[in-house]
This record gives sequence, structure tokens and C-alpha cells, in this order.
Amino acid sequence: VRRAAKVDANQAAIVAALRKVGATVHSLASVGNSCPDLLIGYRAQNFVMEIKMPGEELRPGQRTWMEGWKGHACVAHTCEEALYSIGALKRKLPA
Repeated sequence: VRRAAKVDANQAAIVAALRKVGATVHSLASVGNSCPDLLIGYRAQNFVMEIKMPGEELRPGQRTWMEGWKGHACVAHTCEEALYSIGALKRKLPA
């Protein structure tokens, strides 16, 4: 029996920030199998994004999935990281 997908507490804020800059966002949290949390479309590009709480690292299966993906794959802990990862911010803000 599959457990309900865990959604990080910061995911709603990150999704809202992405949508605010004009990105389309679709949750992939229910897919499982180490698939990233979000599918994002922005300026004719697609991204998959894993959301983590600050200080959290990718689990081994997630790392393997991300390393094997042939498209844009990124990890975000904050709204700023998410926006930087898709090119909506020109430089990464200091932590």
C-alpha cells in the first residue's frame, strides 16, 4: 500500500512565487519513485524541481533520479533558489 505523498512545508510558498513570475506549475508529488515534486514551465522551457526544507539534502534515490534526468532538474530550499533555478532571478541571493 502506497503512503500519501509528503509535501514539504515550504512548497506552497515556492509554488506561489513561481506562479507570480508567470511560471506554470504542476505537482508531481504523487508520482513517487523519487520523481521530483514539481513540473514547471517558464519562458518556453520545462524544469523538474525537488523541494527541500532548508538544511535538507536529497535522499540517495532522489539524487540518482536527478543525475539521470536529461533535462533541466534542480533542487530548491527557498523561493529565491526556485526563482534563480528557472532564470527568473539573474543572480543567487546570499543565504
